[in-house]
Amino acid sequence: MRTTISTTGAPAAVGNYSQAVKAGNLLFLSGQLCINPETGEQERADVGMQTKRIMENIKAIAEAAGASMDDVVQCRVFLSDMKHFPAFDAVYGSYFAKPYPARMTVACAGMYDNLDVEMDAIVLVP
Repeated sequence: MRTTISTTGAPAAVGNYSQAVKAGNLLFLSGQLCINPETGEQERADVGMQTKRIMENIKAIAEAAGASMDDVVQCRVFLSDMKHFPAFDAVYGSYFAKPYPARMTVACAGMYDNLDVEMDAIVLVP
């Protein structure tokens, strides 16, 4: 059985997708951007700011499902350029404690609206 999870604490889905879908005790988050859910504006001044907003959005969705950042088991990270990795990783690392989630990080062309970071996550809901 699948159910959708949504919260006003993260940007609303604006297309044919859900903020997150729960299947069993796994929560699959859609790709998150640096959009502030209260203002609808991008927080894009630098990679650190983009990453912080994305992490806050992921946290809000996980919490809406009854989980926390400690329950994140995997993240997929898309950077516009690998030169951004150190700035990204400094913020990302502040949201997790050991054991860290599994992670895949790639650089890709054609990021939405010329942003530098997008990330999704899989969460094990207790």
